[in-house]
Amino acid sequence: MTRNLFSRVFYAMAKRGASAEESSAASTPKRSRIESRKKKGFDEEIYSETSYYIENGLRKVRPYYFTFVTHAKGRWFGSTIYDVFCKEFRAETPEYYKKAIELGLIKVNDHVTNMDAVLTHHDVISHLVHRHEPPVCADPIEVIEANDDVVIVNKPSSIPVHPCGRYRHNTVIFLLGKEHGFTNLRTVHRIDRLTSGILIFARSLTAARTLESQIRSREVQKEYVCRVDGEFPTVRVECNEPIATVSHKIGVCFVSSEGKACRTEFERLSYDGTTSVVKCTPHTGRMHQIRVHLQWLGYPIANDPIYNHKAWGPKRGKGGEGICSVEEIVGQLLVDEFGDDDGNAQLRSVKNSYRPLPTKKNASDGDDVKNDKDKIEAVDEKKSETITAPEDQTFWDPNCSECSFQRPDPKPRDLVMYLHALKYKGLDWEYATEIPKWAKEGWTQ
Repeated sequence: MTRNLFSRVFYAMAKRGASAEESSAASTPKRSRIESRKKKGFDEEIYSETSYYIENGLRKVRPYYFTFVTHAKGRWFGSTIYDVFCKEFRAETPEYYKKAIELGLIKVNDHVTNMDAVLTHHDVISHLVHRHEPPVCADPIEVIEANDDVVIVNKPSSIPVHPCGRYRHNTVIFLLGKEHGFTNLRTVHRIDRLTSGILIFARSLTAARTLESQIRSREVQKEYVCRVDGEFPTVRVECNEPIATVSHKIGVCFVSSEGKACRTEFERLSYDGTTSVVKCTPHTGRMHQIRVHLQWLGYPIANDPIYNHKAWGPKRGKGGEGICSVEEIVGQLLVDEFGDDDGNAQLRSVKNSYRPLPTKKNASDGDDVKNDKDKIEAVDEKKSETITAPEDQTFWDPNCSECSFQRPDPKPRDLVMYLHALKYKGLDWEYATEIPKWAKEGWTQ
């Protein structure tokens, strides 16, 4: 792996490009992409919301309380708070939202509300939830390089870069802050949650602008490695099919004449009789570019949960053959892979059957359950007896539907997709990781 050269060249590069960008930014009200997507820094108070633990090869986050806050959207004006939650936030049942409003877990402008309250302009909605995060692979984040300008890491598969969806503490940003003390990092590029490999963060605005300028100008060479179904050709293959996004909700793209121009080169490294290891060189940076182009060529990544899914037809979307409408494909993916629609409704119906408080001995009916982040106590009003759960017991909330539904843990291997960012090379710098074990010759699962 090549050590970083940033400390020697950043000032020269800044004179060449970043200073001009700063002058331009000062003369225009439009913020740069880096500034506009930079998130507020996290601190020890936020990190201490909960803790991690490792179990069966998975990194798990103990459930914790969290308040989601949002401003009322224009399309919500004139609708009741209850109707908005039932229509817009379908992760829970209408019965749950009714109960949450009555208990004051859902508020408007920081005040307890009722089901018939009508939303208006400037209303701020908050929802206190008992948050459960999905487990991720327990593989540690390898720090390849860290200096005043950049932090370069080897990201394990299954961990998202930023808080999103159900993920917050199980993200690269939080893990780097909690475990390594790296704060206020700026992202200059991203890789998918299921993709592993090189991930670059900038620690200064100058470094961020310089790196982003290189990536935007296509001066950064990227090299990925993957394992695909089938016998990939021995000759170099280039795919130039344009790609469009059909669903931002779950991130689904497809080849379309109305999409954006793309170019990816592929070269076979090995073949084991069933699958091939392929080196991928993307010359553009479209979402899911490598995965979509491989699918189009007829060699989808062997364990890709989206682009090697049966929803694309018997040929898995090769050349666009045998697929139904993209909308139907997304619908099936939502049900099969993401538990939405009917699948989610079935899941919610199971959630509604609550189980007893999991303590050393069950608390009696009518117990007042409290959670102080350090222990779970069940207070019996008749006996004034406190029952403390084992220290390794996850936190419990009787009003939380997740607490009443035990999801089976995935196996660590099921959280790994065979796509890895192997190398990133800029004008005067280069970073690389070792080839993942699933890409080595002779590997067997």
